[in-house]
Amino acid sequence: MTSPSDPALAELLNSRIRDVPDYPKPGVLFKDIAPLLADAEAFAALTQALADRAKALGATKVVGLEARGFVLAAPAAFAAGLGFVPIRKAGKLPGEVFGKSYDLEYGSATLEVQCDAFSPGERVLVVDDVLATGGTIAASLDLLRQAGAQLAGVVVLMELGFLPGRERLAGHLDGAPLETLVTV
Repeated sequence: MTSPSDPALAELLNSRIRDVPDYPKPGVLFKDIAPLLADAEAFAALTQALADRAKALGATKVVGLEARGFVLAAPAAFAAGLGFVPIRKAGKLPGEVFGKSYDLEYGSATLEVQCDAFSPGERVLVVDDVLATGGTIAASLDLLRQAGAQLAGVVVLMELGFLPGRERLAGHLDGAPLETLVTV
């Protein structure tokens, strides 16, 4: 789905997302979720919505993408009674890891997940804060497959609808839903 199933939730969340002009550079309008996280009502509603999606999709674990995805995914996993798995930047996880490099607008990056994070065929919900160009989520989905997990779905707090993230992810979802709670 491209819009939230609950318009009241979308309105609450959007009302707590602050616009910061010219950050991190002139001409960029940054969407700051810190006010949302600081508001107990909004953060609880977001956490419950994510937990409900994890349960509805039959997920056995919730995956959070570094770094703000951790803040959203970990409490949702707890609320759903599920485990949490972080996908991190290269060099941040101990032990054996699977890695996936991908291109950014100006350069490249590598994400990693621990090799033993999932049992074969385990169903996972991927949670992140923003869907922009889709590169980070696409790399994460490739990592999940490499680690033996099955994608239950992807939920992001907000989608930047003017960027091609959704189109970029189309070939990576294997029929799993991509859901956004707020589109800007």
